[in-house]
Amino acid sequence: MTQDELQFFHAKPQALPLYEALRGALLACCPDTQIQVHATQITFKARYGFAFVSLRRLKGCPPVFLLLTIGLARRLDSPRVAVAVEPYPNRWTHHLVLSSPEQLDGELLGWLREAHDFALLK
Repeated sequence: MTQDELQFFHAKPQALPLYEALRGALLACCPDTQIQVHATQITFKARYGFAFVSLRRLKGCPPVFLLLTIGLARRLDSPRVAVAVEPYPNRWTHHLVLSSPEQLDGELLGWLREAHDFALLK
């Protein structure tokens, strides 16, 4: 964990353990991932960004959460997706609200792997 990543959570330190769990799971399934910390989000990159973490609040977010955004070539049909948009043909952006490490299951990790692989092909 870098100092920049730790600093990103200075205003919401209670979300850091959830981020650490996500980061660890993501790097375990996609070890070539690069991490870039920006003012409003953390970007996980393969060739291009494929997953993004922010603390931006959507309506109905629990007190402790991460907003995880992933990009895929298809629309996910899942109640776990809070918002899905298609900014370009066959490029879907999905926003998921994560509030517990239990949500970092095989389904989510499969989507992250799919997003990683899609970012390598763009």
